[in-house]
Amino acid sequence: MRRSELIFTAVLVPLDFLMLLGAAFAAYFLRVNPWIVKYRPVLFSLNLPFEKYFLLVFGVSVFLLVVFALVGLYKIQPVRRPLEDFSKIIIGVSAGIIVLVFYIFLRREWFDSRFLVLAGWFLTIVFVTFGRYLMSKIQTYLIRKYQFGAHRVLVIGEDYISQKVIQNIKKEPSLGYVLIKNLIEPNIEEVRNKVKNPGVDEIILADPDWPRERVLELIDFCEEKHLVFKFVPNLFQTLTANTFVETVGDLPIVELKRTSLDGWGKIIKRIVDVSGAFLGLILISPFFGLIAFIVKWDSAGPVLVKLKRISHGKEFNLYKFRSMIEGAEDLKKFLWAYNERKDGPLFKIRKDPRVTRVGRFLRKYRIDELPQLINVLKGEMSLVGPRPHQPDEIAKYQKHHKKVLAIKPGITGLAQASGSSELSFEEEVKLDTYYVENWSLLKDLKIFLRTLVILFKDRSAC
Repeated sequence: MRRSELIFTAVLVPLDFLMLLGAAFAAYFLRVNPWIVKYRPVLFSLNLPFEKYFLLVFGVSVFLLVVFALVGLYKIQPVRRPLEDFSKIIIGVSAGIIVLVFYIFLRREWFDSRFLVLAGWFLTIVFVTFGRYLMSKIQTYLIRKYQFGAHRVLVIGEDYISQKVIQNIKKEPSLGYVLIKNLIEPNIEEVRNKVKNPGVDEIILADPDWPRERVLELIDFCEEKHLVFKFVPNLFQTLTANTFVETVGDLPIVELKRTSLDGWGKIIKRIVDVSGAFLGLILISPFFGLIAFIVKWDSAGPVLVKLKRISHGKEFNLYKFRSMIEGAEDLKKFLWAYNERKDGPLFKIRKDPRVTRVGRFLRKYRIDELPQLINVLKGEMSLVGPRPHQPDEIAKYQKHHKKVLAIKPGITGLAQASGSSELSFEEEVKLDTYYVENWSLLKDLKIFLRTLVILFKDRSAC
């Protein structure tokens, strides 16, 4: 799922909350309006002053957000349709109001205004529906006008189903798709060229008669290039062990998932990353000056080094406190004969001569990795994830190794917390692949706690 879909869905939570408050206040002020009071005097003003009403509304609104989540109003979709949400809004609001009425019945001292309950129910449905309708229009406008958040797709096939998919995409821009190209019988090189220029996010295989070998080749290509692969389900149901099903017009489209980290899980993980990195930088920032002084005093060179790494197929600079002599990367080629990691493309020497005296101390307690919190804030890394990957190492990866590239790398991860450099490269890949395919917040918490436990026991980074 695209980041824009996550953003638009996440925005719905505070938007619905504001609409719930607005509906409640509208009901209150409508009830105390002099024109209505003239015919029906207010009887609850003593038991329910506005300040108490505000606290009540705040709590009920939070409760209704939970109900909305349970009925599926925060399910992440390419584009939201207000009419599809309308029935769920009615169900969610009605269920919440029923619970509230039952509570009022048990706690009769609150108030006895049926008008507030009925008006609140009606206005809540109106306000929430209107807010979501407005958000849907904004999202559709951004897709049509600027292609913001649109899925840029390459459709493969020329049969009736393929043409139906293309027709639905062109006919309904509100679906969130933009057709870049339709290829009939392409080979991988032709697909590769079209993906590069003018740029493709997803590939939809609409032709159900494609040979199995070519389908698998296309899946491998999409995995390598971090492209979303979707197909019209027919003969290839056995490939859908981890899938997401949506519709393009009246056609079902199946998306193969490379990882369980998606949807609200991705949103929550990002919130945890930002909060943790921000808090961590605040707590350790007073020590940054001292560390910088020691690094600079010990040896010539910059305090921070920028190391090339790959995240989601894009190169970025990973920040670390310098623990090696200046120009250490240029000396690696002369030390390959002493590499202790013979089973893969990684380079590791336990007593690396390039490491400085202070650098050994920084590595011993993983202090050199603290600046990576900046990478987490920038969205290039996560607190927990597979190890960061170097471009020259990735160039030597086999196909099954590249599965660990499906999500952002982490400051710590399952492999680091399960033996670190004592593991073989294949064992490390298996652990990181397991993490990618079976991610959960609970696993992240366990890995983080395990990292804290071994922090002062594992000295393999020295």
